[in-house]
Amino acid sequence: MGLLETLCTIPGVSGFEDDVQRFVMAELAGVCDRVWRDRAGNVIGLKRAATGNETALKVMFAAHVDEIGLMVTHVDADGFIRFAPVGGFDACNLLSQRVIVHGRRPMNGVIAPRIMGTKKGGESPKEPELADLYIDLGLPRDDVAANVEIGDVISLDQDFRYLNDQVITGRNFDDRLGVYCMIEAMKRLGPTEVDVYAVSTVQEELGVRGAPMAAYAIEPDFGIAIDGSLAWDVPDIANHEKHCALGQGTGIYVMDRLTLGNPRLVRFLVALCQREGIPFQRNIGGGTDASAMQRTKLGALSTTIGAPTRYMHSTVQLAHMDDVRATSALLTAFAEHAHELGALPD
Repeated sequence: MGLLETLCTIPGVSGFEDDVQRFVMAELAGVCDRVWRDRAGNVIGLKRAATGNETALKVMFAAHVDEIGLMVTHVDADGFIRFAPVGGFDACNLLSQRVIVHGRRPMNGVIAPRIMGTKKGGESPKEPELADLYIDLGLPRDDVAANVEIGDVISLDQDFRYLNDQVITGRNFDDRLGVYCMIEAMKRLGPTEVDVYAVSTVQEELGVRGAPMAAYAIEPDFGIAIDGSLAWDVPDIANHEKHCALGQGTGIYVMDRLTLGNPRLVRFLVALCQREGIPFQRNIGGGTDASAMQRTKLGALSTTIGAPTRYMHSTVQLAHMDDVRATSALLTAFAEHAHELGALPD
């Protein structure tokens, strides 16, 4: 099993990222001068500037390792489990999904589909709501109660796989693809004139909770979040809303819900892509860890890049490996040339 598949297989629901963070620490340990975990649970790997300059500029890469999931809120008299979301879900995307309930031991289950014939007189079924859904472990109530309690986390059970030679699918490309691109960039990185911090952040899906603590400690000059660029090259989306497409290059955010990408930084990233032959697209996306780096202490020149991803916050997210490779290449190029940005005029 390769690095990407392993990263996309280990469960790591927001607030419960320990297992996948241990894996990330081991990967960064071989390529960084120092790796540690902070109190919030972020993993931070530092590769120092080759010059050993104590006043070297600081680059912070941030990719969130957490994935959306669920939490047990009730076990009823028949052993069926009710749950609350941990992160943002559309209830329609959860019907008929396999899950793993991480109780005293991992337990496999399914989120029940609609039962046919429950509506009378030709009445159309209503759109499902999360409160309507329940998990069936296929076990008697006593077996469930002996192993499951309120607060147990639930992960979605969907495999990583290739749909074809280049397109991959998985449940948590938001944002395991970003973590993968960051690790790959750190492995390729040669000597730099800046200190490079690779941060695998926690609890981004709950409102960018982990990144602010790391940014406060690091005080970066430049902040690059790596997250999925929303790919809207699908039916029923108006042409003027289609900012990114699969297979057309990494997405460079010009703005998102929380951050206006620093124009100077965006121009520099675009120029790097053009100079290095890295395919790219301009993107408008959702909120990311860039907001924390941009706003913490004195702030940092910040934006986000990432491989376009279709069907975010579902179990069938799609991405193109060419875009993943382009994202890693841009991160590497940026770290190697970031000192030039520090010398540019406004």
